[in-house]
Amino acid sequence: MAIQTEDRDFFFSAKTGSLVALDLSTAMYYNKLSDHTHHANKYQKRGIPVSDYKLATKCIHSGYTPKNGEPRTVPICQSTTYKYDSSVEMGKLFDLEASGYFYTRLQNPTNDAVAAKIADLEGGVAAVLTSSGQAANFFAIFNICSAGDHVVCSTAIYGGTFNLFNVTMRKMGIDFTFVAPDCSEEELEAAFRENTKAVFGETLSNPSLQVLDIEKFASAAHRHGVPLIVDNTFPTPINCRAFDFGVDIVTHSTTKYMDGHATSVGGVIVDSGNFDWTQNDKFPGLTTPDASYHGVTYTERFGKGAYITKCVVQLMRDLGSIPAPQNSFLLGVGLETLEIRMKRHCENAMQVAEYLSKSDKVSWVSYPGLESDPQHALAMKYMPGGTCGVISFGVVGGREAATKFMDSLRLASIVTHVADSKTCVLHPASTTHRQLTEQQLEECGVRSDLIRLSVGIEDAGDIIADIEQALSEATK
Repeated sequence: MAIQTEDRDFFFSAKTGSLVALDLSTAMYYNKLSDHTHHANKYQKRGIPVSDYKLATKCIHSGYTPKNGEPRTVPICQSTTYKYDSSVEMGKLFDLEASGYFYTRLQNPTNDAVAAKIADLEGGVAAVLTSSGQAANFFAIFNICSAGDHVVCSTAIYGGTFNLFNVTMRKMGIDFTFVAPDCSEEELEAAFRENTKAVFGETLSNPSLQVLDIEKFASAAHRHGVPLIVDNTFPTPINCRAFDFGVDIVTHSTTKYMDGHATSVGGVIVDSGNFDWTQNDKFPGLTTPDASYHGVTYTERFGKGAYITKCVVQLMRDLGSIPAPQNSFLLGVGLETLEIRMKRHCENAMQVAEYLSKSDKVSWVSYPGLESDPQHALAMKYMPGGTCGVISFGVVGGREAATKFMDSLRLASIVTHVADSKTCVLHPASTTHRQLTEQQLEECGVRSDLIRLSVGIEDAGDIIADIEQALSEATK
């Protein structure tokens, strides 16, 4: 877990094995500032706090600042446990009365350094890494919901997330009402109940590429005193500044663009720190004493870090789902080039989308970056610098032609993945969304002939040439 302070300046001490913030007023798992005062003062004299750097610079430098003689790259702390000199010290850690690490299932210095980087990139106050994007979405909801509660959710979400909510979490007694991302304000308002605890959506849906009207959903959520939780995986914080439009909590499958190279499965939850959990009585888990921690009340003890702190000390404690430090290290390496890669993904995808839109072998194309796309204006409102590298389209000849097209590709790969450096394709209706009924597929915006093309960072001409020859084969 990483908790950001207002100026979001962080330090990671290899000597003490912990993240250290300049202001510890809301931090809980940090060692004493006295050991680092000289470094903090020296850093402040540089004149530019990390929070004022551009995103490209934050991708490289946020989350970890080594001191004299310390490793320049975030160290891999591949250890399950941490030694203390007395049982009294250890007891204080378990009572949340002292700062420090004691077991990697809850926290690890490598994980926390990478979480701090992502929190800064999103502009949040706290973040925690999870073992997958699915775990991030589950924890984000389950942290504030229990049996008998209700969530309003966009229909245009990843098939795995839809199953998680519609099947698994229903079995836990949490109900969901699904609404179209382009629903009217009246339809959205009608979805709320007295027991609604959150609203969930995807900024740019996988694979249908429907743009969520963030401000509309945020306004509705806040009128009912609940947070808007949004999966920002496809645009990433490089292309969509979700918190600026009223989102309260952001999740990611870091497996995708953040990692960027298909090396490590992972997820993250980031809290903006903007939602007031004490405004009503809907969130007793945060605003009333926790008997499992001797009566601590998270909002009173940890302020803006309450939501993420509870997620760590309750859910990670009981359910695990923490990433391996090695995976977090690889994620951190990937993040360093995120801004550069997203530009290339978007540039390549635009060229490919323009080619597909002009081809008589293609029946339809969905890419919000195209001026002809019906969602272009909404996409430019929330993602003015570009959307992502994913395109959805159909081949003339329907599902059979789509299969032949994918089988004829030479450069692009058929894989159950999306959003990494290599171009790949998938037919969602028969893979990632195959558990859904025809009606559910339609509600999610997943046509039976939809091909999801994840445009990589290869030469755009080579990608288009591969598509062109495969289309010729598929439509013979």
